[in-house]
Amino acid sequence: MPEDFSTPPPPPPPPSRPYAQAPAYGYPQNYGLPPAPRRSAWFYIGIIAGSLAAVCLLVSLMVWFTVRSAGGDAAGLGLNTDRIAVIDVSGVILSAESVDNQLRKFGDDSSVKAILLHINSPGGGAAASQEIYHEVLRVRQEDHKKVIASIESVGASGAYYIASACDKIYANDASVVGSIGVIMEWTNYGDLLRWAKLKNVVIHAGELKDAGDPSRDLTPKEEAYFQSLVDNMYGQFVHDVATGRHTTEDKIKPLATGQVWTGQQSLPLGLIDKVGGFRVALMETAKDVGISGEPNLIRPAKNKRGLFALLTDDGEDLFPNPGQLLNHAPGFYFMWK
Repeated sequence: MPEDFSTPPPPPPPPSRPYAQAPAYGYPQNYGLPPAPRRSAWFYIGIIAGSLAAVCLLVSLMVWFTVRSAGGDAAGLGLNTDRIAVIDVSGVILSAESVDNQLRKFGDDSSVKAILLHINSPGGGAAASQEIYHEVLRVRQEDHKKVIASIESVGASGAYYIASACDKIYANDASVVGSIGVIMEWTNYGDLLRWAKLKNVVIHAGELKDAGDPSRDLTPKEEAYFQSLVDNMYGQFVHDVATGRHTTEDKIKPLATGQVWTGQQSLPLGLIDKVGGFRVALMETAKDVGISGEPNLIRPAKNKRGLFALLTDDGEDLFPNPGQLLNHAPGFYFMWK
């Protein structure tokens, strides 16, 4: 039978492609990519060593910042082994605790070769000034540390009392120095009570128990009593200054009139050892203790009080209580006014 060429033959079917098999659960398909290279043991050793180095660096920085912020002894770290400590004695001296603690700390610090008292104070409480005086002497004698006084603007009365215990006293030409004397004072508000038609009631045993009652005038006996106390403290002041300055009381008494002198006037009177500012005192002290070049300084950490501390401290710093003005007992002061 002849072939029928009128109808073309059907095209051949496309080749069959097998379906890609789904990867097993948990194992991703490579899709023809080369396998990931295996890490060597040195890679992991490097990671561990780098982590340890970072931790050590972090700890070292924390220690360094702690020592620096606290003003602590870095001698154990081998840093700044020849240092001069600077303690500021400024403002009215009401308490000896802070300065005494700083003196003890630096006195016990083997890296501190000398202590420089940077003084700018008119004095203050008699007992507080005397306590710092004796602590300066103790540091000099027991810790064998040089303690030098550098008077800035004012080093009078109780502040001069403290300076006299030092190995040497420096003052500027125009510094105010001296005021060796004692003062006792309080506010008599008796007229205020009478104006307000108030009466102060006191019950006591002992003739002088209420001596110094600020609601009335002193009796002659009370006045003599307080004068004896002031005279006794005055004698202690003169004696201690004479001891600290390595001289006699007879030489100090003519200068113990409560008056002040400039630093320039004080030098020939023997009240100071040299005219010069803080820088002069610092460099000469460094040379005396064997420190060459620029000395390393260390200062106590400052107690910074934030707004929160002020607001939570009974508000006394922001809003003083006027009633406290009536609560001041008579006080004895080594203070220049």
